Amino acid sequence: MSDSHGFAARAEQTPTLSTVLRCCAAVAATPARLVRPRRADRGLLAGLTVLDPPSARTTVQLTVIRQGDMAAPKTIVAEGVRSLRSLPLTMAAFLVEHPKGRFLVDPALCSKVHDRVLPELPFPIPLLVAPHKPVLGLADALAARGLAGGDLDFVIPTHLHWDHVSGLLELPTSMPIRLPRAEHEWAMSGAHAPIGVARGPLRDRAFDLFDLDGPPVLTFPRSRDLFGDGSVLLVDLAGHTPGSIGVLLAVDDGSRVLLAGDAVWSKLQIDLLREKAPMPGQIFDTDRDAAFTTVHRLHALPPGIEIIAGHDHAAITARAARN
Repeated sequence: MSDSHGFAARAEQTPTLSTVLRCCAAVAATPARLVRPRRADRGLLAGLTVLDPPSARTTVQLTVIRQGDMAAPKTIVAEGVRSLRSLPLTMAAFLVEHPKGRFLVDPALCSKVHDRVLPELPFPIPLLVAPHKPVLGLADALAARGLAGGDLDFVIPTHLHWDHVSGLLELPTSMPIRLPRAEHEWAMSGAHAPIGVARGPLRDRAFDLFDLDGPPVLTFPRSRDLFGDGSVLLVDLAGHTPGSIGVLLAVDDGSRVLLAGDAVWSKLQIDLLREKAPMPGQIFDTDRDAAFTTVHRLHALPPGIEIIAGHDHAAITARAARN
């Protein structure tokens, strides 16, 4: 990282004192919620309508690229779970190949991410989120599959937290980033980056902004049909961040896969209808109520949808085995 880049990154950080105080408040709120987790909204569930997605006129090939691992206590990933065990978590990128384009959902990690990106985040966030060493950088991961950055047509982050975009540092600066307008405004406006956002990988990039202006799909209120053929549908998963999206794929093995980003960290949250505990939820979810509503929408999905949360080790490992 150059000196000028480092200065710009430090200038955009959320102030450390503010972050520390926010973390302390989240820690203080957590014990009570581990004993009495937030209750599911049965009225919301009863009112959800499941609308079939449009028939897919073509399919895509999906390849999971595992890049890093970490772990977190199960009881804070899904609040109220009575377990002292750690839950393995994974950081991954997803390669999607469509007849009209090859792209990545969540270009997650660059090589040496601990040195190149994590220092942009204010204390104590790097201590909470750093993956185990070593990580597999995106350029190396693509090379192992006979690809280079220039072989991609664009990328789609599910949201702009650092661990979903750091791999951009190993892609051409001209690589288009397709992104909801609301997400770009939240992450890139203002003097300080929101907690969890490192602007270094995003600086001087070509953004192709859009709105989710399509009809409801499944349980989600808005959508966008990326190619107009039903094979790649972007759906509204707002809450974790204002512009969080899911990517619903019609895969060539006959499955329907929803890449759900960080709307949940594990399918355990969906099965139990639980949000994250206040620590870390109050730190990383921008709208806790909206995020919990999204968990309900995921819970109400029909059984034929394979949900892969962005850090769900079990789901990512299972799908990777089918690469």
